[in-house]
Amino acid sequence: MATTPGFLTDWPWKHLGSFKYMLLAPWGMQSIYSVATKGKNEWDYTNLIVIPLLVWRAFHNQLWISFSRHRTAKGNNRILDRSIEFEQVDRETNWDDQILLTGIWFYVGNSILPNGSFLPIWKIEGIIITILLHIGPVEYIYYWLHRALHHHYLYSRYHSHHHSSIVTEPITSVSHPFAEHLAYFCLFAIPIFGAILTGTASLASLVGYITYIDLMNNMGHCNFEFIPKWVFSICPPLKYMMYTPSFHSLHHTHFRTNYSLFMPFYDYIHGTMDISSDAVYETSLTKQEDNPEVVHLTHLTTPESIFHLQVGFASVASRPQNSKWYIWFIRPLTTWPMMLNFIYGRTFVVERNNFEKLKLQTWVIPRFSIQYSIKWQGQVINNLVEEAILEAEGRGAKILSLGLLNQSWELNRSGALYIKTNPKLNMKVVDGSSLAVAIVINSIPKGTTEVLFRGSLSKTAYAIVSALCQKGIQVSAFYEFERLKLSFRSQSEIALSKYYTERVWIVGDGLSKEEQLKAPKGTLFIPYSQFPPKKARKDAFYSHTPALVAPPALENLHSCENWLPRRAMSAWHVAGILHGLEGYNVHECGETMFDVNKIWDDALKHGFRLLPFASN
Repeated sequence: MATTPGFLTDWPWKHLGSFKYMLLAPWGMQSIYSVATKGKNEWDYTNLIVIPLLVWRAFHNQLWISFSRHRTAKGNNRILDRSIEFEQVDRETNWDDQILLTGIWFYVGNSILPNGSFLPIWKIEGIIITILLHIGPVEYIYYWLHRALHHHYLYSRYHSHHHSSIVTEPITSVSHPFAEHLAYFCLFAIPIFGAILTGTASLASLVGYITYIDLMNNMGHCNFEFIPKWVFSICPPLKYMMYTPSFHSLHHTHFRTNYSLFMPFYDYIHGTMDISSDAVYETSLTKQEDNPEVVHLTHLTTPESIFHLQVGFASVASRPQNSKWYIWFIRPLTTWPMMLNFIYGRTFVVERNNFEKLKLQTWVIPRFSIQYSIKWQGQVINNLVEEAILEAEGRGAKILSLGLLNQSWELNRSGALYIKTNPKLNMKVVDGSSLAVAIVINSIPKGTTEVLFRGSLSKTAYAIVSALCQKGIQVSAFYEFERLKLSFRSQSEIALSKYYTERVWIVGDGLSKEEQLKAPKGTLFIPYSQFPPKKARKDAFYSHTPALVAPPALENLHSCENWLPRRAMSAWHVAGILHGLEGYNVHECGETMFDVNKIWDDALKHGFRLLPFASN
């Protein structure tokens, strides 16, 4: 939002939410009707191409978003080392509004302009006119419009919204108030109207020009430099005809320089080019990929979890993973990445963070949860995890924390397999079980005297039960076989619950709906597993899976981790950070469990806090 929002700041369909695209329905139905009732020779392809063009623009923009976030996370050629936070993501979620506005304008123009319908596919004269009108009037008028927008009156009411994003992403390029977009649309309409009014317009000039604007807008707002020097060496004048990401990034940091749209020529002739443009360009090109000190290794869960990655849909990734109606419509898009990952997939970087003295990265194993249950996939997954461990070791990482099923006991004995096969490993492998235990123990309400245990038996489960027994809390098991195993491992007397009257349940994988229904009203379910139980009760309370709220000092945190709320991090993720900060210098995997009390105290010392009590 601008500092002092002016007239026509909000988009007129803001209150419609996701239903805003229904505004195109009348024109879309008209197009379908014409195809159904008219012969092929009578079809107006100018009208029929509008919806495909909008889809192409959305897809094109999303490609840039994903590419940009991946490259920025890796760190090579990054321009600014500052972070992006949730506020910026929220501010830029309406990047598709301008695509919708394009559709409305095109449909209106197709209906009322004399030469705006039945355009040919190709006409070279129209393409030349479009290029000339862009180089001349559009670039020049934009330059002075942009300078005007930096006048205090217009800047505070409109353009400050765009400049709220110091670190730019491709979608930052279209993050403007509605009134500002109207001005840009009128400006970019000059080449289109020029070609139409001269009778030289074609589908190629129309689609090509819109794609060019999107391409340059997205490229210029990337936070990494990738235009190689040889491009300008081969064609020196190109330096004045095409800007680079670092050139425009300086406009967002220095504000009063580099006003040009896509062609720096006008900044050169008017003396507003930033004197550090060449130096920043050179420095960015030589910047090497980040070498993280702590790596968190996770994997994909469900097919739609692709969209929840930072490199996926920005607005979806910034919210906890849950079912949304629109996800079902785009679910078919998950098929091809699933197949690609299945056939050929390698670990990739999705997130970078900074905290105190540490550089952190999150890497993703390209496998889904269901694949971890397939026996013949076990060796493939182990190979991927081991390759990631060795790569992290080679890049100087000190700690690698295993998240989700990458620390499965059946698969790799909670990471112990990798230590055994790589005995000379200097990096420490952490499964985070000690912190998960600490969080569960400290989530139990004070004054609790009895709890019921139900879930799969694991290293974490045994440690939780032992800790509770040492605190004098009576632990009851749901089934006899659980009672026997827990009693043996904890060396304590575990009871068998008969009437399930306990008001606090410690639960893990395997908890069924029928079992939940046996709990009394108001029961608090505290999971110790990495996956949350499916909620079967509205009259009970469910805690989050073991997690902590990250302190404000942890930078660049603008996506949600699986099912957790904003700025919450799983115990398995935080454990690796604490091992790195405190320099424990020990493996925590296999049967090994780190000191539960010490890691809890250290978590609090560094500003991590428990999540709010529970949700129902």
